[in-house]
Amino acid sequence: MRFSRKQWGIPYIIFLVGFVVLPLIVVLYYALTDGQGEFTVENFQNFFTNTKALGTLFYSFLIALATTAGCLLIAYPTALILARGPWKRKNVIIVLLVMPMWINFTLRISAMKEILSVLEGNLAMYPFFNTVLCMIYDFLPFMILPLYTTISKLDGSLPEAAADLGASGWNVFRHVTFPLTIPAMISGVTMVFLPSMTNYVVLDMVYNSTYIMGSLMGSYFNMYDWHNGSMISIILLLIIFVLTWLTEHFYGKQGAESRGGGIW
Repeated sequence: MRFSRKQWGIPYIIFLVGFVVLPLIVVLYYALTDGQGEFTVENFQNFFTNTKALGTLFYSFLIALATTAGCLLIAYPTALILARGPWKRKNVIIVLLVMPMWINFTLRISAMKEILSVLEGNLAMYPFFNTVLCMIYDFLPFMILPLYTTISKLDGSLPEAAADLGASGWNVFRHVTFPLTIPAMISGVTMVFLPSMTNYVVLDMVYNSTYIMGSLMGSYFNMYDWHNGSMISIILLLIIFVLTWLTEHFYGKQGAESRGGGIW
């Protein structure tokens, strides 16, 4: 018996519906209802009129932005050097970079906390810096891998052709290499930004008492307030959706202009 492509996709569709669509519907239901199960938008109104909640959102955004920027600044040159450098054992180096992901998250942050305690003495002196540093340490591989995979698969004839036409090394990177790696950057930013806004475990472990969105959401669920907790989940989902859409829209517009007005 031979299966068609559509039939091979049935298990994936079942998984997608059962573990993505249905849970999202449940979250939407709780976010848009009150304790009596009646439709309401009061949960969202209360959030955007609460100065403490907005302050938490702003602080979470700063942490996520700093973490994403730090990961990108470290990951891009690292991936570029690994992919273009004369390394004989690139796979070994990539494994060494990814290896921390195989270690338990709590153990990794605990080890980093001990190092920071020795260097600083009092972790409460630099709570924002310590939090961002630990998050960069945690999420860096998620930024390196897509960039390295994309750069290593780029057509080497394109930079060579640009160089033959008289472009300098910087212009080759700016007009050829960098635009071709924007999709990988978008993928890495997506995988780093939202988890950074919700990963309150790092804050707790490095003695940062400030709330972020993950802390606020967790406090609601701990009080069995599914409605407000689900509301925050939807807000975070909308934020990452808007940021991703804006980034991809900008990339598509730039790509269309570089191709003479083609449709993205």
